[in-house]
Amino acid sequence: MTIEAIAPAEDGPAPIVHIVDDDASVRAGLEDLLASVGIGCRAFASTQAFLAHALPEAPGCLVLDVRMPGQSGLDFQRQMKGLGILLPVIFITGHGDIAMAARAMKAGAIEFLAKPFDEQALLDAINAGIARDRARRREEAGLAQLRGLHHMLTNGEREVMELVAQGLLNKQIAARLEVSEVTVKVRRGQVMRKMNARSLPDLVRIHDRLFPPSE
Repeated sequence: MTIEAIAPAEDGPAPIVHIVDDDASVRAGLEDLLASVGIGCRAFASTQAFLAHALPEAPGCLVLDVRMPGQSGLDFQRQMKGLGILLPVIFITGHGDIAMAARAMKAGAIEFLAKPFDEQALLDAINAGIARDRARRREEAGLAQLRGLHHMLTNGEREVMELVAQGLLNKQIAARLEVSEVTVKVRRGQVMRKMNARSLPDLVRIHDRLFPPSE
């Protein structure tokens, strides 16, 4: 069977697949597989070893064994968010069951593969994981840019932006802030320009990205 390569890297750092499995032969096999399709990887025998190394600033995913001496993969998955590790997870296991798979998938895993697994199925899952991580990174970068623009607004402009997002008209905003309508129009125009908003609905969407409505 011909193994299909992972989608080529976009602009920016090349993706890195992180492997955590206590079986040295599995780690070596996965390293060889990923090398054959031109994907870089790092392999570790335990979650503790993985945590001992700083994560590179590159898109990627985590191929994680379920059962290992010490901390299990499922337990580590539950702790990842609290540790600030947002990598998509792909589980591999030689001792899995439906309950384990359900738990892993409910917690957000990309895939749950039993050993010996189909190599193309694993590569497909890795491809999906890398794509998800790239999308998350793009979203975070875009949000950081918006926060920077919002920080450049004056206090008065921030007040106007907030009230515009609430649906208030210029006249209502002027009354609320005890300023003239002309002042509101000027501040509103400055907000639109500084936040790169193309329209009022666009400005509202930007506001909601910065300040997501509470559920």
